[in-house]
Amino acid sequence: MKPFVKQFHVRKAAWVVVLFCLALPSPAQQSLTLEKAQSIAEVNSPSMQLSLLNLERYQNNLEAQRAALKSKFSLSVNPVDYSNTRRFDTFNSKWYTNETFNSNGTFRIEQPILATDGTISLINRFGWQSSKVIRPGVSEDVVDLNERFTNNLYVNLSQPLFTYNRLKLQLKELELSYENANISYAMQRLNLERNVTQYFYSVYMAQMNLTIAREELANTQKSYEIIKNKVDAGLAASEELYQAELNLSQANSTVQNRQVSFENAKDDLKMYLGMDLFEDILVIADVEAQPVPVDLQKAIDNGLQYRMELRQREIDLETSQFDMIRTKAQNEFNGTMNLAFGIIGDNEKLLDIFNQTTSNPQAQISFNIPIFDWGERKARIKAQEASMKSQEINLDEQKKQIIIDIRQVYRNLQNQVNQIEIARQSERNAQLTYEINLERYENGDLTGMDLNLYQTQLSNQKISYAQALINYKIELLNMKIQSLYDFEKDQPIIPIELYKNDK
Repeated sequence: MKPFVKQFHVRKAAWVVVLFCLALPSPAQQSLTLEKAQSIAEVNSPSMQLSLLNLERYQNNLEAQRAALKSKFSLSVNPVDYSNTRRFDTFNSKWYTNETFNSNGTFRIEQPILATDGTISLINRFGWQSSKVIRPGVSEDVVDLNERFTNNLYVNLSQPLFTYNRLKLQLKELELSYENANISYAMQRLNLERNVTQYFYSVYMAQMNLTIAREELANTQKSYEIIKNKVDAGLAASEELYQAELNLSQANSTVQNRQVSFENAKDDLKMYLGMDLFEDILVIADVEAQPVPVDLQKAIDNGLQYRMELRQREIDLETSQFDMIRTKAQNEFNGTMNLAFGIIGDNEKLLDIFNQTTSNPQAQISFNIPIFDWGERKARIKAQEASMKSQEINLDEQKKQIIIDIRQVYRNLQNQVNQIEIARQSERNAQLTYEINLERYENGDLTGMDLNLYQTQLSNQKISYAQALINYKIELLNMKIQSLYDFEKDQPIIPIELYKNDK
C-alpha cells in the first residue's frame, strides 16, 4: 500500500477550520458526530424498533413454552347442578320421578414429562349429592332419598406410544426461532451501522459541497469586483464584465442548489435515525483515513467461522429436519396409554368420608393402525427430502458467497488506497493551478471564463479527494461487516456480543 498523507496541507487545513467556524451550531442546532448518530439510531431507528419487537415476540413465546413445562394447578367448581326428570323403569315397567342436586369441585395438578412427552396428573374430585326418587307404590308413592359426600382421589398417567416427542420438538423449534431472531437483530445492528455511516457521510458531502459552493461564490465575487474596476478604469473590455456577471449568477445558483441538496440529505438522515424532522443538525466528521493492514485469509477464515448467515442456514436445515419428523408421523402406527390409580370414598358425614374407601385402578391402551393411504405419506417424505437438499445447497452457496464478498471488498480497499493518493495529488495540482491562473487573471492575461473553469476544477478535486477518503472508510466498514473482524482494532467480532440479551 502507498502511504497516506496524515494531514491536509496548510491551505486545506485552514479551509477546514474556516468551514467549521462558519458553521458553528446555533442554540437550536444539534452537532452530530458519527458515533452519536449510531447511538441515536440504535434507540430511535424504526428498523431497529421493528427488529426488537420481533425479537421480543420470539423471546416471550419461548418463555411461555418453558413455563408450560412446569406444574399446572387448576380448580374447577360446579356449585349447582339440579335436575328433576320423569323416567321409565323398563325392568319394573313403571314410571318414576328422579330429582337430583349436585355440588362439586375438581382440583388438578398436571406435570408434563419432557423426556417422554407424557403427562402425569394428580386429580381430586370432591362433591355433595342429593338424589330423591319417587316411585308409585300400592297405597302411596315410595320416596327414596340419598344424600352423601363423595371424594375421588387418583393419579393419572397419559403417555403417547411409538411416535415422536412433540414437547421436545416444539421447545427446540422455539429455541431456534429465538436464536434466529437474535441473529436477525445482530445483523440489523451491523446493517444499521453501515446505513447510518452512508447517510451521515452523504450529509457531510452535501455540507462540504455547500461550503465549497460558497467559497466559489466568494472567489467569483472577488473576480467580479476586479474586472469591474478594470472596466471602469478602461483597462478591460466590457465583454469581460458581462462574463463576470454571468459567472457570479451561476455561482449564486450553485449555492442555492447545493443548499437544497444539503437540506434533503439532512432530512434523509433524520428520518433514518428517528430524529425530530424539525430539529436542525450539523454533522462533524473527521474524514482522514490511515492505512489499515488487512489480512485476506484471516478475513475469510473469520467470516466462515462467525458469519451469522451461516448459522441461519443451519437453523433452516434443522427446521427442515423437524418438518421431516412431522411428515413421517403422518399416517403412522402409534398408540396411547392411560394408567390411573386412586381411591374413592363416600359417606353421609363429611368427616367419615374415608372410613370405607374403594380403590379404582384403570388401564387403557389404544393403537392407531394405518392400512393404506394411496402413497400420500411416501410422496410427502420425498417432497420434504427435496426441501432438505435445497437447504444443504443454500448453506454451501452461502459459504461461497461469503468468500466472494470478502474478496471483492478486499480488492476495493486496495483500489481505494490508490484512488486516495491520486485524488490527493490532483487536488494539490488543481490548487496550485488555480492560484497561478488567478494571478494571471489579476494581471489581465486570462479571461473570466477561463478562470471560472479553473475554479470549478479546483472545487471538483476537493470533493473528489474527500469522497475518496469516505469511500475508503465505508469499504473498511464493509470488510468489518463481511468478515466480522475489526482490522482497525485487530480483534474479531463475536456475534453473541451483538445480541440484545448480551448487550
